Amino acid sequence: MLRKTLLWSAGLLVLAYAGAGALLDLQQRSLLYFPQGTHVKPGQTDYALQREGVTLRGWVMNPGQARALIYFGGNGDAVQNMREDYARWGAGRTVYLVAYRGYGASEGTPSEAALFGDALAIYDDVRTRQQDIAVVGRSLGSGVATWLASQRPVERLALVTPFDSIARIAQARFLIFPAQLMLKDKYESWRYAPQVRCPVLVLEAQNDGVVPAASTARLLEKFAPAPKVLRIDHAGHDSIIRDPAYAAAITDFLR
Repeated sequence: MLRKTLLWSAGLLVLAYAGAGALLDLQQRSLLYFPQGTHVKPGQTDYALQREGVTLRGWVMNPGQARALIYFGGNGDAVQNMREDYARWGAGRTVYLVAYRGYGASEGTPSEAALFGDALAIYDDVRTRQQDIAVVGRSLGSGVATWLASQRPVERLALVTPFDSIARIAQARFLIFPAQLMLKDKYESWRYAPQVRCPVLVLEAQNDGVVPAASTARLLEKFAPAPKVLRIDHAGHDSIIRDPAYAAAITDFLR
């Protein structure tokens, strides 16, 4: 009787584990991308780019400058909220803030492959007007920015709260599941960092509760030469962008 009870209990545990794993697999992209609070109407944007039947939309500040800046935001960022800041921080550059697929007024559905391809398309479009292009990527955007800088000539690259691999972070959070194998969108920046040849600035938040310091440290080891690193005291993963030290560092780097 005891053996049957144990077998029955074990069977329930296996079913529960399999069900939880299946649910995690089905919902993995909804756990990674958060476009819900970013949406605006197409008419509120002033930049549009067609790719693969999808229209990407965003905003352009400081038009007509000789140099450019492309910004890639975090997984919940409404990039339109950064327009005034980056127009000021990137003075002397034409600044492009383009919403990811499914964000803002951009069409489509986000995925790693789609965001990487879109980043190339945006860069190539900007390059028809400006030759010197700086790139800033925050959080999820640091993965997009690092990959782009490994594929195209970028003048300088700033990474805010960057990680070595989203798959590795997910594995640490979901210890009982093979998250690194399950994830479709891995954003393994450590693979692309060795191909980056431009000056790199890394901004870390002392109290980052999303990206572990060890993850950023593993990424830093892959760059050659070593990036300039600024750790902003008392800042969190999201609050870092409101710290005066962040504004000063970005402004100085973009000059």
